[in-house]
Amino acid sequence: MEGRFLFAGELVEAQETALWDLPMPHVAFERALHGYRWLDDLASLGDAEARELGQNWFDIWARRHLVGRGLGWLPHLVARRVIRLINHSDFLLRGASPELKELFYKSLAQHGAFLERTWSKVPEGPRRFEALVGTIQAGVYLKGFDAPLAAVTQALAKDCDRMIDQNGGIASRNPESLLELFEILGWAAESLKTAEHPVPAGLSDALARIAPTLRALRHADGGLARFHGGARGADGRLDQALLTSGVRTPRRAGLVMGFHRLQAGRTTLIADSAAPPTGPGSEMAHASTLAFEVTSGRRPLIVNCGPGGAFGMRWARAGRATPSHSTLSIDGVSSAQLSDVGEMLEKGPRSVQHEVLTNEDGTVWEAAHDGYGASHGLTHIRRIEMSNDGRSIDGTDTLTTLSDEDKRIYDKSLTREKMRTVPYSVRWHLHPDVRASLDMGGSAVSLELKSGELWVFRHDGQFMLRLEPSVYLQKGTLEPRPSQQIVLLGRAMSYATRIRWSLAKAQDTPIALRDVEERDFNTDGADVDAT
Repeated sequence: MEGRFLFAGELVEAQETALWDLPMPHVAFERALHGYRWLDDLASLGDAEARELGQNWFDIWARRHLVGRGLGWLPHLVARRVIRLINHSDFLLRGASPELKELFYKSLAQHGAFLERTWSKVPEGPRRFEALVGTIQAGVYLKGFDAPLAAVTQALAKDCDRMIDQNGGIASRNPESLLELFEILGWAAESLKTAEHPVPAGLSDALARIAPTLRALRHADGGLARFHGGARGADGRLDQALLTSGVRTPRRAGLVMGFHRLQAGRTTLIADSAAPPTGPGSEMAHASTLAFEVTSGRRPLIVNCGPGGAFGMRWARAGRATPSHSTLSIDGVSSAQLSDVGEMLEKGPRSVQHEVLTNEDGTVWEAAHDGYGASHGLTHIRRIEMSNDGRSIDGTDTLTTLSDEDKRIYDKSLTREKMRTVPYSVRWHLHPDVRASLDMGGSAVSLELKSGELWVFRHDGQFMLRLEPSVYLQKGTLEPRPSQQIVLLGRAMSYATRIRWSLAKAQDTPIALRDVEERDFNTDGADVDAT
């Protein structure tokens, strides 16, 4: 509304300029405009000024691009656009002139005809799901376009069976992508029900599988864990999608899409317990194996830097590296590397072991990966124990060789790099709202949350402790948010090195300052107040 446009990592400032007259920094920026997600923002604002702006931008677009050719007519963009136009039609057409309404329906008819011809040509993956759902919505909404509905719904059901595993996960292991898929599948099911068309079993079964997985991938504050290119999701988006789906199955236990979730008291910890995706599904994947995030009540504490794609290619690549995650990394090396061609990950861990146990004191998560085996002969083992009340988290990170061959590779790496030791860092990235300060003569870090809650980080005293700058990469902000990170610096001088550390709550949030209730799901899926 103020003339600032942030799309695909580029900010363009142009007051009193129509969307389609903006200078286009690159193709990804222009594609984002043609996808019409900006209409979600105007509809959310919902006032007369926003409506008038949306009508004006649509009018210009339709008169310039109503030809079925050009960048804006890729099938997934057409589907993305038609979904927005249909779902926001009440907002967009309220008070519109007869000429604009005629143009709107003429445009939708062309969109429907285009999707009828092209949906079957879109390769499997997120874009095909969009094309199928867009075709379904056009078939339900527009008269005369319901002929392909049976074939399209059948194709959607088959894709759900192929692309969504039995535990409700997807190959990219991106929690936010799973939410987006769940959301558009819910729209498809709702449209079919409204039009009294049968909802295929493959679609309804997919929604039933995904819902408990999403519940397991969110923190106590309601946000999703930020892994493999996924952000936390807009506030309320996941709750709205779950409510719309009608699926009330409680969250899934155990390993969920490669993640483990530990919860006790008001604390949640979500850890990456599997190898990163590889191949075509890894374009957004991160080298984050054994990284974790911690949230206390409604306040994030330990985070990963997050997806940097909204700020350009350099930030996207930086956000994918192991040092951008709350885990151990050997200096100068990530646990997985980008391929020479494209943006896919390769040379990641070949073996990732994991186990979760409970004892009388709490819950123990233990995992290991060999992502540094080929380069240094070292395996990273991480053990984390959360107390039954969620007030303490004790951790141990170990770098070790497991075989004679590993020892040979380790010795060879020292010779190759002309070093006597292997330098490494263990990092805990902090949310920007956490105020950190060195304490106890520099041997501990006090972590104060905005609510007044206080946590203390300690280690066993054998390593160099630092507080260093970090960033929090958050979609919808104009630039990365500055934050801090706790860093333990050490050197592996033998075939086994062990680092012990702890996080402990020293002061609770005052009851009067618990401004938002923590919500969870009980055994029958109903919302309950868990504070």
